[in-house]
Amino acid sequence: MDLAGYVTDWHPGPVRATDELPPGPAGALAAVFDQAPLDGPLPPLWHWLYFLDWPAQAELGDDGHPRDGHFLPPIPDRRRMFAGGRLEVRRPLELGKTAEKVSTLGEVAVKQGRTGEMMFVTVRSEFSQGGELRVVEEQDIVYRSGEDERRGGMLQLDSADAPESDAAWQLGKRPDSRLLFRYSALTANAHRIHYDEPYVTGVEGYPGLVVHGPLLVMLMLELVRDRSVRSLSYRLRKPLFAGEHLRALGDPAGEGVTLRIASARDERHATAEVRFA
Repeated sequence: MDLAGYVTDWHPGPVRATDELPPGPAGALAAVFDQAPLDGPLPPLWHWLYFLDWPAQAELGDDGHPRDGHFLPPIPDRRRMFAGGRLEVRRPLELGKTAEKVSTLGEVAVKQGRTGEMMFVTVRSEFSQGGELRVVEEQDIVYRSGEDERRGGMLQLDSADAPESDAAWQLGKRPDSRLLFRYSALTANAHRIHYDEPYVTGVEGYPGLVVHGPLLVMLMLELVRDRSVRSLSYRLRKPLFAGEHLRALGDPAGEGVTLRIASARDERHATAEVRFA
């Protein structure tokens, strides 16, 4: 299938949105992370709790994702995966102050993978407060058309403890269905792979509920919550499942830190590079 042919005339324009950034969602996520309520600016990527889209129920597909969307490419039997992204923090966003988000379509590229063609779509978002550009984000989303290798139960869940590490910063966690449900609610994520076990095992072919990729990234950043982050680059590599023990690990690297999520099954479910201000 020639995926490029479906997006030849696809040129969605910018989208603008505003949010007052009330403290409630940030306080709720702090509770989910067993942390005290926030006292200060919004941590990096916590804007994912804001500017949320709530499509009508009738507009959702069988998997819980919206069937259509401004930056969703018009390819048949679309299947979506969050691959990674980048963040530049010029000045942190402040809670309780109106913020503006302007999103635009970035690069669109079709690449050949082991299981067929994949379309990489980058969406760039700029966040401002009081007319000042504060944060710039790019998200890389991968799309496939039709079936892929996840079906058939090729992946196996491993509930053993994550291996010991001598990393400078460490955070252990064992995500369960309660954590995944609360995170889905806070981010308006209705994708059934995060809460519907009969669906995820019987239809998607996974061995258990899938931990949100963005949640893995935010858990890595918990290691450096007390530091001022200037930039971040992250990549989601392999899925992790509810019931598996994970360990977020960090080591100093130049003017920042390298981060990763490890489990008994894999040493690098997600990785990130952070530079401090």
